[in-house]
Amino acid sequence: FRLPSALDNRPLKYDEFIDKAPHYLFVSATPAETELELSAVKAEQIIRPTGLLDPVLTVKDSDNQVEDLHDEIKKTAEKGDRVLVTVLTKKMAESLTAYLADLGIKVQYMHSDIDAIERNQIIRSLRLGEFDVLIGINLLREGLDLPEVSLVAILDADKEGFLRSETSLVQTIGRAARNAEGRVILYAKKMTRSMQAAIDINTHRREKQMAHNKAHGITPTTVKRKLDENLKLEETGELYNKRKKLDKMPAAERKKILNELNKKMKEAAKKLEFEEAARLRDEIAKIKQL
Repeated sequence: FRLPSALDNRPLKYDEFIDKAPHYLFVSATPAETELELSAVKAEQIIRPTGLLDPVLTVKDSDNQVEDLHDEIKKTAEKGDRVLVTVLTKKMAESLTAYLADLGIKVQYMHSDIDAIERNQIIRSLRLGEFDVLIGINLLREGLDLPEVSLVAILDADKEGFLRSETSLVQTIGRAARNAEGRVILYAKKMTRSMQAAIDINTHRREKQMAHNKAHGITPTTVKRKLDENLKLEETGELYNKRKKLDKMPAAERKKILNELNKKMKEAAKKLEFEEAARLRDEIAKIKQL
């Protein structure tokens, strides 16, 4: 329901806002061309207090990308680190997972068909070392911040499109920037404009951080991040165990889970983590419908 007066008080369209606003400040990790063109002054915030450098980038031929990836995964897993792999389709994620699993690699995949509850468990299991490799299509959407990950592999990096745009590549590369030994491998047959731009940005950031570290005697250290205690399986009646159906739970157990999620949602909102709060709200609504 909307009052007639709402028509006169609608939100401004983008162009209308730009015309009317005397001053504006754009804040973005990956600003678009429009924002860059409209900005008279640009300020970069690249330096990390941890001294962590952007990951080392390597471009490899995609002809034997799966075989090479297998070798790289084994080397990384032997060090006790984790691997993220991005592919272009759900079918590729499932096929690659099955192939690597047959070769003895502890691997799982994640895509849009997997609900938020199971995604949380998958991510937690990866951090705990229950498996070594997570394969996904658009891992950016998951907001993954995993210090245990020291290798990110981008398959078919030269396939121009949304998932391999400059912005997506920069953000995907950043998933390996929480680990002091972070590496990224881009598998491709050719160098695309998006790839070159992402590589240039990464090189610029590495050089700037290295200069800062040298000037201040900083040694890069991997980010230390505790596992979320609220996601412990025993504390939530195995809420995140995909083998246990929520609709089969006793009412008292479900109530305990809802209280736990409500608490987390309020904490997220208090910290201004609105996306996380909204995700938890949706989970709560889903459970209440059972």
